[in-house]
Formats: sequence, structure tokens, C-alpha cells
Amino acid sequence: MAVGCLVITAAVVSGWAQQPAAVPAAPKQAPIVKQPSLTVDRDPAPSPDVDPPAQAQTGAAQGVGLAKIEREGGKYTLRQDAYEVRLNATVLDGSGRSVQTLTKDAFSVYEDGVPQTIASFRHEDLPVSLGLLIDSSGSMYDKRSAVEKAALDFVKLSNPADEEFLVDFSWEAFIDQDFTNNIDKLQQGLGYIKSSGGTAIYDALVASADYLSKNAKHPKQVLLVVTDGEDNASTATLEQTIRRIQDLDGPVIYCVGLLFGEDTDKRESRHAKRVLETLAEQTGGAAYFPKSVRDVDAVAAEVAQDIRTQYTIAYHSTKSPTLGGYREVHVEAKAKSFGRLSVRTRSGYYPRVAQASTKGGDSGFGSNGKKNP
Repeated sequence: MAVGCLVITAAVVSGWAQQPAAVPAAPKQAPIVKQPSLTVDRDPAPSPDVDPPAQAQTGAAQGVGLAKIEREGGKYTLRQDAYEVRLNATVLDGSGRSVQTLTKDAFSVYEDGVPQTIASFRHEDLPVSLGLLIDSSGSMYDKRSAVEKAALDFVKLSNPADEEFLVDFSWEAFIDQDFTNNIDKLQQGLGYIKSSGGTAIYDALVASADYLSKNAKHPKQVLLVVTDGEDNASTATLEQTIRRIQDLDGPVIYCVGLLFGEDTDKRESRHAKRVLETLAEQTGGAAYFPKSVRDVDAVAAEVAQDIRTQYTIAYHSTKSPTLGGYREVHVEAKAKSFGRLSVRTRSGYYPRVAQASTKGGDSGFGSNGKKNP
């Protein structure tokens, strides 16, 4: 699978730089003064079926400072500022069909317009750490049954070595099941979700991305978000959310927008669609908009397939991470047997040197005192 998204509320530290890519205008909101976190609403027990996460294992996804040997005047010098950037890429032909037969030589990578040398290339079903974010606002009540079935079918179609955690969000985000690959545990977590309240998508995404960065076992990370409306409750803005995820060198986000129904406001629906498309485009994921609840299961299967069939490309940036700043990434693919190809991957990143290795660590979840039924 690939790195994608369901939604969890999170806040962004005030003073973050503006996201360089164009995004749809969002209502102005109060500045965020602290980093939000997920709340444990049902006190889920730790999952014994996966190994404890190691921070060191996430380095390939986040980008790390690496040692690089360079020759200068007959002498070899060891440099510590080579920075590895990892990209998960989907290639589509002119008809929108996935292309699965390309080799390393078909790809060209550019950072801020400068060609980069591909250091590693893989095309295989790599295990993924994934967050399922499900909108639990009041308007989702009639859609819950179809969404819950699609979520379970999605996990069944995933790599058996994947790990998933489950979050629901309305006014705030709650973690219903910590990392596991046990279908029964995820189904039990889905049973905890109650539909009421508003929709804090941005906060949920930030909190979930932060949780992944601290606790994920696999370097390939995804958030899958299912929602039926636009954000009306977050402290974070859309721009802050994207910046925070890029600052974390964070997960790929897949969005499923259930923007249908007789009561749906067309203007709000158009804005919500643009928001979900922007979240996906900026992180290398995709946004889907089924026409009815009957189509949700097929969309979930398509997302699972996309995650499992991506190309994984890594390069060592020619620009030192100590220079900081946003780096724009562009990937091209060309092959004689195909016409025009398009590559879907994240649009850029902020360099982030990995922290010291730790086992386990704080989950980042608070507690509101509620217990499992």
C-alpha cells in the first residue's frame, strides 16, 4: 500500500509559513497556538499482533541526513548532509489507466527544477502504516453502514503486513483502535462511532499525521479520509494543514467525498470537493466522489489497489537540508510503448532530519475519561 488518509483533528503551530501551492480560499480562523492531538474515547487496549514501532524505521519516509562520500582533489571527504527523499508514485496513461510495466530508466526526478539522480527504485507491494479517518458528524448517520463495510473491505484487500489505526472525527478526533492488522479489532472500533456534531477535518488530519510520524512501523504511510462535507469546526486552516503534513514529510492522503443527497448545498459541495482534491494533490494521493453509498465499496477497492501497485523512488537531494525551505518536486515518466504519461506523487516537502531512534514512545493521545463499553 501507499502512504493516504481518513480524517483526525489536529492543530498547526502558529507562525508556519504559507503553503506555496495554490489552494482554494478557506474561511479565516483563529491562529493555532498549540499542536492538537488525538483523544482516546474508548480506551482501546494495545494491539499485541504488531511489533512496537521504532522511530528509526520511519526515516526513509521522512527524509534523513545521510553520510555521502565525495572525491575532491584526489581526497575522499565524508559529508553528513546528503538528504534522502522518498516518493510513492502512481503512473497513468492518457486514458487514466494505471501503468505497471515501467523501469527505473523511464523516470526523471526534479527538485526545484534541478535534475536528481535516482538512488533506489522499487515496484512491489510494500507494507503500509495507514490511518482510517471517518467523519462521524451528524450528517453521516445514514451513510455509516456503507462506510463501515467499505472500510473493512478495504483492509481485507490490503497487504497482510499492513498496520491500521482507526479514528472518527466530528467536533474533535477520537482514536477508536490503535495500530493493528486484526479485522475483528477494527470492526469493534467501528462499533464505537456515534454520529453527531460538526466536521473538523483539518484538525483530524494534522493529529493523525503527527501520530503516524511518532508511532508508525513502516516508512510508507497513508491516511484515508471519508467525509460528507466541508470543515466547519477545525482550529487549523487548509493551508496550515498542508504545511504541517509537508513539514512532517508526511503521509499520502486519499479522500472519499460523499457529496451527494437532496439536502446537499451545491455551493458548499463544490468548495468541499476542491478542498479534498487539494489535500490529495499536494500529498500525492487521489480524491474520489462516488455518486451514492452503493459506490463507496468499489472506491475503497480502487484505493487499495492504487496503494499496493505504486512505484517507490528515492533520491539524495543535491541541496543541503541545512538550507531549509520548501522544495518543489516534479516527476516525469516516458516510455516508447506509451503515449503521454502522467505521474501522481507529492508536490514537495520541507527537509526534516530524523530524530534519535526510540522504541515505542508517547502515543500523543489524550484521554477524556471514557471507557470501552
